[in-house]
Amino acid sequence: MNAFTGCAAAAIGLVTLVSAPAFALDIHGQAEQGGLVSGRAAAGAAVYLDGAAVPVDPAGRFVLGFGRDAAPHAEVKAVTPSGKAEVREIEVKPRDWPVQRIDGLPQEKVTPPKALLERIAADNRAIAQTRESRRAVAEFLGGFALPVEGAVVSGVFGSQRILNGEPKSPHSGLDLAAPTGTPVHAAAAGVVSLVHPDMFYTGMTVMIDHGLGLQTVYAHMSRIDVKPGERVAKGAVIGAVGASGRATGPHLHWGASWLDRRLDPETLFALTQP
Repeated sequence: MNAFTGCAAAAIGLVTLVSAPAFALDIHGQAEQGGLVSGRAAAGAAVYLDGAAVPVDPAGRFVLGFGRDAAPHAEVKAVTPSGKAEVREIEVKPRDWPVQRIDGLPQEKVTPPKALLERIAADNRAIAQTRESRRAVAEFLGGFALPVEGAVVSGVFGSQRILNGEPKSPHSGLDLAAPTGTPVHAAAAGVVSLVHPDMFYTGMTVMIDHGLGLQTVYAHMSRIDVKPGERVAKGAVIGAVGASGRATGPHLHWGASWLDRRLDPETLFALTQP
């Protein structure tokens, strides 16, 4: 049983919005801050979220992501090739975010010196460019799985980080603590979209493009076993847990994004098949 079928019953109870079948614009799942929902429109239709075009595959499948601080309401619009349009209003559920304090980090990792700012900017540009992918394919239909077996969750998405006593940006992923060298698996099928041997904050970093704007990131690894452009199956070993970059101990930072919006990777498990 995969993550889609295994979570289908629970997802039914969390449906925020399901359309009538007349126009075939269906949206399924819990719309919440940091979350993801799936949808399907008529084949060939264009789909917009709050006026911005979203990736749609030839069968009309799409996903929609909502950032940590998403507004309480969103609008989805689908337009068929003939010009017929339908609009759905979505209510986005708010969430409470915890505070996490981390001490003992090297101070340059908390407040980098000016000499390192260009390196950090280059890292950010590479990630932002990778997230521009809008491949019109859905390679994640086999569902998502936790990328590290037997790991302990040591940090959650959305938590307000206090580093060495200084408030910083909210945490953008899920931290999975495990011994150095523990295999890291691709959470779902896709194409390796980024490989970097030494980013300032995230160390050895890999990104996988699952299609329709949905990507996952794997950071702080001790080893990378894949190359850019390589197609990987769900569960394929892509590297190993480590403590590279800004890390106080061995763990995998597992992140998810839809286009330029950071998502809570735990919400991927409840994603229903569009």
